[in-house]
Amino acid sequence: MAAVTSGAATQSSSAPRGHMGSRWRGWLFMGPFAVVFVVVFVVPVLYAVWISLFQHRMVGGTVFVGLANYRRLLADGQFWSSVRRVVVFTVVQVPIMLCLSALMALALDSLRLHGMRFFRISTFLPYAVPAVVSALVWGFMYGAKYGLVGSLNAWLGTHVDVLQPSVLLASIGNINTWEFTGYNMLIFYSSLSTVPRSLYEAAAIDGASEWQVVRRVKLPELRGSLAITVIFSIIGSFQLFNEPSVMQNMVPGNAITTYYTPNMYAYNLSFSGNQSNYAAALAIVMAALTMLVAYAVQLRSMREQMR
Repeated sequence: MAAVTSGAATQSSSAPRGHMGSRWRGWLFMGPFAVVFVVVFVVPVLYAVWISLFQHRMVGGTVFVGLANYRRLLADGQFWSSVRRVVVFTVVQVPIMLCLSALMALALDSLRLHGMRFFRISTFLPYAVPAVVSALVWGFMYGAKYGLVGSLNAWLGTHVDVLQPSVLLASIGNINTWEFTGYNMLIFYSSLSTVPRSLYEAAAIDGASEWQVVRRVKLPELRGSLAITVIFSIIGSFQLFNEPSVMQNMVPGNAITTYYTPNMYAYNLSFSGNQSNYAAALAIVMAALTMLVAYAVQLRSMREQMR
């Protein structure tokens, strides 16, 4: 009887220890990510907020100015010009890119394409090309004197210039669309791959046409992945930097200014204008704007899915 009692006491005392051990085991698994997240993300953001409250002056050195950089930013016409440009870019380019991605995913899911493996790889391949290389390649192709456009002009006797200021943003949008359409297509295609084929067969037995299957079965399945791709695309568009920065020396005149996009403006302020404090304030404001837009899109998506 005493042995049974002591055994029960031993089991009861060891149970909490095992529970505590499993809890600490979870923290150990999460520890490396938490350290990297804090060092790579949290600390730089806090440091950017801190230096945005200061200002470097020729007389007096670096002094604390509070929210003066943010007040200056609200009255900065160049900043708002760059913000309007990326907003227009996002509103036009993102829907076109996602529509093309969805159409490609639907075409793959139909199982009626010849060479599906080649089509899937070839559409994803531009995403594997670095953005700088893509901008260089397309910049040379756009050249009206030396590139593909110039050769077509000589052959057809036309004078098309896709690098002129009125269509330059559309030309940059074409590069982004070429780069990321295949990536978003794979996200959509992965969502469609989770739909059981028996559901399509049941719809066909009920007399549903191909268009009705797409509209009633496939498109609703894309809602969740659509929200993800929209959020990622908005964040990427607001961070537009590589393409206009690389093409700046390829475009004649001063079509791509130092404040063409907010990221370019912050970069030039920090590294060329010696205004890192003001650039930090700009970066914080753009991060806040991007988070607000992404959060609004996420809320709308959640409401649509709950209906």
